[in-house]
Amino acid sequence: MHKTKNIKFLKEKRFKNVIYKNYRFFILCSFISLSLLILISRLFFLQIINKEKLINEGNRRTLRIKTTLSTRGLIYDRAGYPLAVTVLVNAICADPRMIHDIENIQNDSKWKDLSKALSIPLKTIRLHINKHKNSKFVYLARQVNPDIGKYITKLKLPGIFILEESQRLYTTGPITSQLIGITNIDGEGLEGIEKSFNKLLQGKPGKIKIRKDNRGQIIEKTLIINKAISKNLTLSIDTQLQKMTYNHLNKAVQENQADSGTAVLIDIKTGEILAMVNSPAYDPNNMRNSSTNNIRNRAITDVFEPGSTVKPIVIMEGLKLGIIKENSIINTKPYLIKKHKIHDVSYHKTLTVTGILQKSSNVGVSRVALCIPTSQLIESYLKFGLGQPTQLGLIGEKNGFIPKRKHWSDLDKATFSFGYGLMVTPLQLARLYATIGSYGVYRSLSIFKVQRPEKEIRIFSKKYVKQVIKMLEKVAIKGGGGLKAAVKGYRVAVKTGTVKKIGKNGKYVKKYIAYTAGIAPASSPRFSLIVMIDNPKKQQYYGGAISAPVFSSIMESTLTTQHIQKDHELE
Repeated sequence: MHKTKNIKFLKEKRFKNVIYKNYRFFILCSFISLSLLILISRLFFLQIINKEKLINEGNRRTLRIKTTLSTRGLIYDRAGYPLAVTVLVNAICADPRMIHDIENIQNDSKWKDLSKALSIPLKTIRLHINKHKNSKFVYLARQVNPDIGKYITKLKLPGIFILEESQRLYTTGPITSQLIGITNIDGEGLEGIEKSFNKLLQGKPGKIKIRKDNRGQIIEKTLIINKAISKNLTLSIDTQLQKMTYNHLNKAVQENQADSGTAVLIDIKTGEILAMVNSPAYDPNNMRNSSTNNIRNRAITDVFEPGSTVKPIVIMEGLKLGIIKENSIINTKPYLIKKHKIHDVSYHKTLTVTGILQKSSNVGVSRVALCIPTSQLIESYLKFGLGQPTQLGLIGEKNGFIPKRKHWSDLDKATFSFGYGLMVTPLQLARLYATIGSYGVYRSLSIFKVQRPEKEIRIFSKKYVKQVIKMLEKVAIKGGGGLKAAVKGYRVAVKTGTVKKIGKNGKYVKKYIAYTAGIAPASSPRFSLIVMIDNPKKQQYYGGAISAPVFSSIMESTLTTQHIQKDHELE
């Protein structure tokens, strides 16, 4: 009996132990299951419901968007000679967060070597890094020679790294400076061709998505935006003619102690600008000592009263209307208009129509102008492009000014006929004479190399233009006001001019602008040239004395280097 009770007790005890163990196991399994459920729920929440947060966090650490830039396009002259090129250089950069011992770099030999290589005091480098200590990136130096970049790489300084960038180099320096212009340190055009056609030269940047692993190695690349390839530009400029024109002009500006000078040379047949120069110029490869006053391209930005250079238009209009004939004799005695005396530098009782241009008679041309309807005279000026943009595409070009008043007094009309009361650019004057040289056919100008002009329009009868060209030939022979513009062995048709400058108060001051404009060879015109000398400070200031010799030198060099057949000058 007692034995039976013991057995029963043992069985009950064993059963309780089994239940207890099973209970513990159940609790353990339940806990594990619950933990797994919570974990899975959390994973489901993070991976499915709220996945963007983790993706963004991961991308922030591993993903970068890199901008891909095209190398800036080259600028060539008409013969393919490079005028502006891009060279690869280095930017020396720092990550201030990686430079922990910044206060002690003053005694570090490698940092001293960095300072010497960059020619920057070590103290300056240290202060610059300290100033941006919370940044990931700062520039220490830009546009550094690649050899220096390699040397700095070998120093293996923590937090210092190299980036590739580009630098613009101008092969002809000051000779084409105002025309070609400059770029900033980031390769964006600031002046001239560089600014005017920046979009073509720069192209359009592309974007690439890059993913890196924890070692910084690129493991994935995805193209986001295709870059637009930059374009090269071939200009109409002839480097040889540009250099020669610049040298002659610069010499004249210095010898005459003038404020500045401008010259523009045009191919009459195509309308191409072969040379466009200004003096003084600047060195686009070293802007440190450059005057901001010398950066603008005066050929298109500065406007002046053109003086006697517009007289041929009045004579042509007079011939067309039958007011005068080629052999007409004009009374050139001084006369009064509203107590204002119209007179010439030298007195002549009468002059032929040719003599009016040859002697540059204000009296003679104004008498012709007073017989021409005002609207017709203004229309003729406009047809020849005075006060009208040339549409070269160069930023900064001025339109000039032609008065639009309804009522013109005789005095207004008289002074208008010899170049006062209107404003033009030197380029517009060069275009005027190119149109005369094409016998009254207006051709659009181009700064790019072209085979033929984009637009050709006859604006004046060939008969009357040819008559005036013959008259202008007499200006550059003995007895003419432009004798010094003559070119040995060639016939040239020129007109000189001299005007007083307008001061800041709007009144005329005792400063002058000397012009000479013309075409050659006169028998079959090929080139139009304008030379302008602003405020010569020596004793002489007339166009026939100051700008005419420069015209002769430039035109002679142009005709000989371009192998133009001689047509023998008039006697």
